[in-house]
Amino acid sequence: MKSYAIIMAGGVGARFWPLGSFKLPKQFLPIAGNDQTMLQQTVKRVRELIPYERIFVVTNVQYINEVKKQVPKIPSTNIIGEPVGRNTAPCIGLAATMIRQFDEDGSMFVLPADHLIEDTDKFIETIECGIDFVKTHDAIVTMGIVPTHPETGYGYIQFVEDAFFKSGKSSDIEIYKVKTFAEKPSHETAKIFLESGDFLWNSGMFIFRADVILEQINKLLPDLSNGLIKIEKALHSSKFGSVLKQVFAEIKSISIDYGVMEKAKNVYVIKANFRWSDLGSWDEVYRIKQKDINNNSLMGNTFVKDSSGNLVISNKGFVGLIGVDDLIVVNSKDGLLICKKERTQEVKEIVDYLKRKGMTDFI
Repeated sequence: MKSYAIIMAGGVGARFWPLGSFKLPKQFLPIAGNDQTMLQQTVKRVRELIPYERIFVVTNVQYINEVKKQVPKIPSTNIIGEPVGRNTAPCIGLAATMIRQFDEDGSMFVLPADHLIEDTDKFIETIECGIDFVKTHDAIVTMGIVPTHPETGYGYIQFVEDAFFKSGKSSDIEIYKVKTFAEKPSHETAKIFLESGDFLWNSGMFIFRADVILEQINKLLPDLSNGLIKIEKALHSSKFGSVLKQVFAEIKSISIDYGVMEKAKNVYVIKANFRWSDLGSWDEVYRIKQKDINNNSLMGNTFVKDSSGNLVISNKGFVGLIGVDDLIVVNSKDGLLICKKERTQEVKEIVDYLKRKGMTDFI
């Protein structure tokens, strides 16, 4: 049994306007602050464990060429283009259908392309533990991150008290049966979760065998399963492209969490203890960036006076701040964003407005 990495890279990154856009979403940008894009960093991490020929990238069809350009060592046949985004359940089901062609019981590690993960060695150890587990158990494993603060931007996973499985290696990595999933909480509820000690952040990363996840999709999402069967039958024919397009036009958009994880009986969580962020908004970027003595994080041509706690990014023109605190300021060729740090989740409303007004040149 071989292991495969599935990198989900189809998001549009609406919360990262104006730097991220439909033309080039955040996974294709160096958001984390070095020369490598988020996708390139993700591929580099998984390459520690899985060779290029077993790394697959699922993206929107319009980004296929960008993926090829950024990670040219991944075979072109491993870049899967979705005709239209339908959330994570169809994405993962499509990838599992493809993997089953190579390896009937191959194990899959699924991760988004736009996460920041530090402690790579611990990350690899955690994946190895999960892969060892699913080889011998018909299980769906989600990766939960040990929380460091009462975060309201993440979902949570509650686990049972006693570990079900421990890594056979020297590390202390453990796997638990999932008790329940919780949506993004209020600040007070997040504090309760943190203090209880039996809640983890839901990272959106998964480990399972292709046959196991497809069986659960068949049981819990029969419409999606029927569509995947049609795609599988057309895989090696000239009709593959048209069948894929038709199926994705008809299936519902649904997350793997809501469609499968919250309903299946064989769901486990591996407790991951490495530094992680899903970089879902500009305030997350501020959190990870280096800061000056006034807690400002500055990129590009900027001037700041009597100001603190600001994130300022400019790749077009010059930005000056005087006497303001706790702002996100992003200046790019597509627009200028100014907002309070605690309201960065609302940036997508700007993108929605531009779409409604037909001002697509700015997104």
